[in-house]
Amino acid sequence: MGFFSKLFGGGGDSGLEKALKEGAVIIDVRTKQEYKDGHIRGSFNIPLARIPKEVKRLKAKKKPIVLCCRSGARAGSAQSVLKNAGIECYNGGGWVSLRKKVAAARK
Repeated sequence: MGFFSKLFGGGGDSGLEKALKEGAVIIDVRTKQEYKDGHIRGSFNIPLARIPKEVKRLKAKKKPIVLCCRSGARAGSAQSVLKNAGIECYNGGGWVSLRKKVAAARK
């Protein structure tokens, strides 16, 4: 997987796929308005700026976290914060493409 694939969530990440199949928590880090305009069913909206304040609550879920946004860039920033806090997390990239992966994992 190339640098940009890792950064923006592209490519076939088996860790991501496994996390989705095992019921990972999906966090959409876009703004409230972006989330309101469309999102993955069952996901939670925590805008990127709030992620550092939510580390304790996310850690308490004791599940992998899959992050998404519009393109994967903000999800990558959130992933860095959560990984530094010791949380298993994945950059799911853009929410539209992640939605397809979630649907496949839930079959």
